[in-house]
Amino acid sequence: MAQVGAGQAGVEHDKTWRVIQWATGNVGSRAMRTVIEHPRMELVGLWVSSPGKVGKDAGELCGMPPTGIRATHSRDELVALDADCVLYMQQGTDWDDICALLASGKNVVTTRGDFHNPARMDPELRARVEAACGAGNASIYSTGSSPGFVTEALAIPLMSLQRSHGLLTIDEYADVSSRNSPEMLFQVMGFAAPMAPFDQRRAEHLKGDFGSSLSQIADAVGLEVDEIEAVGELSPTRQDLTIAAGTVPAGTVGAMRTTITCKSGGRPVMRFRANWYVTTDIDDAWDLRESGWRITTEGDTPVKVDITFPVSEEDYAAYTPGLTAHRPVNAIPAVCAAPAGIRTTADLPQILPIYS
Repeated sequence: MAQVGAGQAGVEHDKTWRVIQWATGNVGSRAMRTVIEHPRMELVGLWVSSPGKVGKDAGELCGMPPTGIRATHSRDELVALDADCVLYMQQGTDWDDICALLASGKNVVTTRGDFHNPARMDPELRARVEAACGAGNASIYSTGSSPGFVTEALAIPLMSLQRSHGLLTIDEYADVSSRNSPEMLFQVMGFAAPMAPFDQRRAEHLKGDFGSSLSQIADAVGLEVDEIEAVGELSPTRQDLTIAAGTVPAGTVGAMRTTITCKSGGRPVMRFRANWYVTTDIDDAWDLRESGWRITTEGDTPVKVDITFPVSEEDYAAYTPGLTAHRPVNAIPAVCAAPAGIRTTADLPQILPIYS
């Protein structure tokens, strides 16, 4: 009988990993629930940002029976715990917290995009994190669904079919018309607003995470990235719409597309396009389709892969957090077994889920 986890180099076959959950938003709550249910993991600590959650049982915060683990806002309390790994999923990166956790000997798996490509980190921050990793003999790894899975883990095997690389393009499609979040869609994202020049700050925000993720893979295969370009576009809806969040008048923003392009020697080699929309009936020919991803490689062995999400509209909101939360949980054994430092998808072994 094959040993569980035998395909993952250095992973202890009979180990139970002790895990701290850091933050309980939509993704964090799903990750914590997954840890509680995992046959080889034990939740031993929980950090929360909201004072109203302090003292509550972890199970209560993720729709599970009581666990005996109470939420805290104390970094020192969690640093003092005996734990193998921290699932760090808060909004924004607190570098003091990250370094304290690593220096205490706890590995960190995070959905924060700051660590996808160490070479593109701020040199002072990188040195600080690496020193903390060295002090605690610990590792840190950034991953999720996008960026992460689709920009790294899936890109690698598709590129492995080629010997001559042209351009890898990842199109992400997100139909947000069923999302009943007026503030997010209309005030933050800008749907239903009058047509105007694209706010370049939004493109630059995506450039940080997706540019570092794509460039990690490009650099690893010898296509060293010397320029990362971010461009945003808007397209108006052709007719009045009523969506879950409210009304979108004809002629206002109905779709937006942000393109992050990594260039090597002036040539585009990796590209990510975020296509977000409330309707496909727009002025521009963007070839919008249902939510999911399309990955296309150009080279001597081109391929095109379409990925969609086969769930009903009413189940979609409950489904999507798992796309981002599950890969970090599955990565815990490999990251705990890895050498100390800032780890990447290119240098870690393949992430294998452990089901029993």
